[in-house]
Amino acid sequence: MELIRTRACARAGLLGNPSDGYYGRTLSVIVPNYCAEVVLYEWEDLEIILSQDDRTRFSSIHELAHDVELHGYYGGVRLVKATIKRFLAWCRMKGISLHSRNFSIRYQSNIPRAVGLAGSSAIIVATLRALLEFYQVEMPLEVQPSLALSVERSELGITGGLQDRVVQVYEGLVFMDFARNLTRTVDGFECGQYEPLDPALLPPLYVAFSTEAGEPTEVTHAPLRVRYDQGDEAVHAAMQRFAAIASEGRDALLTGDHERFGQLMDENFNVRRSIMNLSPTHIDMVETARMVGVSAKFAGSGGAIVGTYRDEEQFRRLKAVLNNIGCEVIRPAIDGTGPGRAVS
Repeated sequence: MELIRTRACARAGLLGNPSDGYYGRTLSVIVPNYCAEVVLYEWEDLEIILSQDDRTRFSSIHELAHDVELHGYYGGVRLVKATIKRFLAWCRMKGISLHSRNFSIRYQSNIPRAVGLAGSSAIIVATLRALLEFYQVEMPLEVQPSLALSVERSELGITGGLQDRVVQVYEGLVFMDFARNLTRTVDGFECGQYEPLDPALLPPLYVAFSTEAGEPTEVTHAPLRVRYDQGDEAVHAAMQRFAAIASEGRDALLTGDHERFGQLMDENFNVRRSIMNLSPTHIDMVETARMVGVSAKFAGSGGAIVGTYRDEEQFRRLKAVLNNIGCEVIRPAIDGTGPGRAVS
């Protein structure tokens, strides 16, 4: 029995987020230290196997309530099911005939949940890769992030932008421009302009997170979308600045100006803080990191931060102060090898 194994990595938004959902620009990088993996093989029925994250047993009523607050009612199974449905819809739209063999599919993920490292979209992207392999279907690379986003937006009603899916599909380091005049429609999906960059351009990066500080992404994004749609001037101005920060950051990388890049990361957080009511715990993570002189901003919606540091001594001090407030600190193992494929 041939096993198909596919993976998609966690990601950290470096600059520009959350403007990807507002015709802005972003710069994002994968964090291969954590990934979602999907295993698929031919089976007599189409079967989706529950993972350890799809919990049905708890030690108390309080543990159940906390799990639902962080992960929702359906875990990752809903993501797998919705991805299969959207994949089939795309194949029908393209007139692609699929073979009649069934499959069994399961996922597992070590991406910390609900801390803004794109764990949900990683499950979707890994599932999509497995389906493409099983059915031997070619899907344009630029379409894959948009289809992945439609799984959450159209099927599950989850608010989000393209940034996470783009970098998880392309991998490495990616600059993305979602300006209206650059957006193209491909296979019925809106696609931005995506520019892979050499990860070697980056200064030393760290990522830190606290699973105790997590919250669902909808808590952050839904109110912001309402304000934007209502024409909130502060929100619109912030989105324009986020986009400019991303462009300036790209230029800083290409010219080797790591100091400027770190300053822009700090500004990105400061602008975000000016328009949003952020969790005091999440703010404390950023401010604690900055105490040792590093740059710091949210990696996503909150619960994880990312930034630059100078040397090993500064990283050691950073790790010590963040460990003291319950955060794990890592260095992203970025390789920039290109789009992920099935792995053995």
